[in-house]
Amino acid sequence: MALSIVALVTIFNVLTRSHDHPERGVLGPLIAEVSSALVTLVVVALPAAIALWLRRRTPPWWLAAPVIVLGAALYPVLHVSGFVALRKVAFAGLLGRHYQFGQVFGEFFYEATKDIPAYALSLGAFWLVLRWLAPLWAPAGEAAPPAWFDIRDGARLVRAPMGEILAVRSAGNYAEFLLSDGRRPLMRTSLGGLEARLAPLGFVRTHRSWLVNSARVTGLRPEGSGDYAVELGAVEAPLSRRFREALAVLRP
Repeated sequence: MALSIVALVTIFNVLTRSHDHPERGVLGPLIAEVSSALVTLVVVALPAAIALWLRRRTPPWWLAAPVIVLGAALYPVLHVSGFVALRKVAFAGLLGRHYQFGQVFGEFFYEATKDIPAYALSLGAFWLVLRWLAPLWAPAGEAAPPAWFDIRDGARLVRAPMGEILAVRSAGNYAEFLLSDGRRPLMRTSLGGLEARLAPLGFVRTHRSWLVNSARVTGLRPEGSGDYAVELGAVEAPLSRRFREALAVLRP
């Protein structure tokens, strides 16, 4: 599809240039537009690579933003330098004359005003396509659970193996992860949002403020009035009588 769009735009621009300046013939505009199109097909790999990185790594905004801005700065530089090089070779070989780019700052600024929106549109389009195709790339049958969970503790990333997360509890605007090695990283998120992500991985809501890893439960201790204490090695989590589904899961 991208190739078809570039081809149609190239043909349209060649016809427009030839109509506006018939004295220049067709070959000059054809070289100019084809060179730009060929370089575009190469440099579009830049927003494609950034979109792939954003989808696979989901970096924090403070890391993603400078990469996106750097890509926006590089895109017109690569595009302009590429098509200028091709035009110089083509003009010398096919037309027998030297190609003049024009006043460098003004011409580059003009090209950048077109290239930066094209870069932004390409980046957004690639990101959306990758998001749409993600389910199609999943292997047939039941997908294997992830081996770890990324906990964003402020500016720090804690990559915790799933089996080492004993429980998660609400801590105001944060969620505290209780790890088997004693660490307690905090992540700015709601417990409800985490429940939607962790429930398919075996985590159970036992209290309005607690999620527990059912695979790490070592015992249940009655606390009276229908409540229980969930034992997770050295850690204990409450199991409220209001969460009967959790009790059915943890005490089959």
